[in-house]
Amino acid sequence: MKVAIIGAGPTGLVMGIGLARRGHHVVAVDRDAGPAPDGTWARKGVMQFHHAHGFRPQIIRILQREAPAAWQNWLANGGEPIEMPLPDGTLVQAGIRSRRATFERSVRAAALEQPGLTVRQGHVQEVTVEGDRASGIRVDGVSVEADLVLDASGRAGRVNRGLRTGPQLGGPCGIAYVDRQYQLHPGVPTPPLANPLAWQGNYDGYQVIVFLHEHGTFSTLIVRNTSDRSLLPLRHNAAFDAAARAIPGLAAWTDPAVSRPLTDVLPGGPLLNVYRGQRGADGALVMPGLIFVGDSVCTTTPNFGRGITTSYLQAGRLLDLIDEHADRHRGCDAEAVAGEFDEWCQHNMRPWVEDHRRMDDALTRRWNGQDLDLTARLPSDLIMAAASQDPSIRPAIVPYITMQGLPSCLDAVEPTAKAVYETGWRPPFPAGPDRAELAAIAASAVPVAA
Repeated sequence: MKVAIIGAGPTGLVMGIGLARRGHHVVAVDRDAGPAPDGTWARKGVMQFHHAHGFRPQIIRILQREAPAAWQNWLANGGEPIEMPLPDGTLVQAGIRSRRATFERSVRAAALEQPGLTVRQGHVQEVTVEGDRASGIRVDGVSVEADLVLDASGRAGRVNRGLRTGPQLGGPCGIAYVDRQYQLHPGVPTPPLANPLAWQGNYDGYQVIVFLHEHGTFSTLIVRNTSDRSLLPLRHNAAFDAAARAIPGLAAWTDPAVSRPLTDVLPGGPLLNVYRGQRGADGALVMPGLIFVGDSVCTTTPNFGRGITTSYLQAGRLLDLIDEHADRHRGCDAEAVAGEFDEWCQHNMRPWVEDHRRMDDALTRRWNGQDLDLTARLPSDLIMAAASQDPSIRPAIVPYITMQGLPSCLDAVEPTAKAVYETGWRPPFPAGPDRAELAAIAASAVPVAA
């Protein structure tokens, strides 16, 4: 079978490697040319490439199964597998510490060496059609024939944006952030973490997250409400430095005696919680022979580091379905694959978008001074926070955090958590400035930055 993939990011490449290893002939096309001869890689158009990421064990399992060379590259390039103890003391795989750039270089290098897969630079202008089904793609004016077209172009992909006229769940989430990378000095102990991958502080009016990567590198995020422009000065290095000094939990990581900055402050683009399936407004598949996968289907905010995990879970399921519907004489039944994949995504991806929408909406309202709405279902983050007051909630948290279960795994303990909040208890803020105080600190530092 000939397969054309729009997008050669992590999802497109793992799909390409997996299909090529099955004997299919695959072309993956991306505008990006890859790393420059000097090793730098701007990755224009992919804002999140230089930003914080969390890599969960599901990503490891998909790579080991579908792209083992990429997994070995990742380890050789410094990826650090980690384990986490369960409440009973059992150690389980918790993920891998790594920067997105290290991860993507590893996957790309494996893709370039994979027989049967061609990674091509170019601009995909359109999906070509023969009859009523996809027949390939047009790249810089040249047609590339294919029996199956996969759109792995991500949340910003434009080629097929007009084809999916069906309902879209979600949109901008009302949250933005700034990010900066640092590296711990040699021999300095790792500052406190909330879990093996990250540290998080939920402050009065904003949020701070630290993602630990490989070789002592880490990313720091300050997250704010997009309607609050008072924290915009944090885009300046000096303002970010001043804020980091003022927030004790962040200062523990960014103190000059502990670490050094690797980058300037990296402003994040608009954050989205979006789900879009394979069907149009009439309920029919958008186009037979065309399947969307990865961020083209499901995008969530980075608070819990789920983005690449949801994409790789999709990739694993889509490859399984292609195997199930493959016929050596008639090729792959692409319509059956798309239909079953769409149903699977509805049950396994859409709930994560709904979960993030609920959390982010409630978070922005709390940042605006509103109290919890105890007449509605509690958002998942507040269900988990209530476990500090009622430990009976804790067992339900593990499958949610690890994504071994869906967000509904918290449903059984939601009434218990709600009872905690009905007593008047609210999660306390850690030591540090509130939003107004942080805004003043950042504003006072901007003239120095200029």
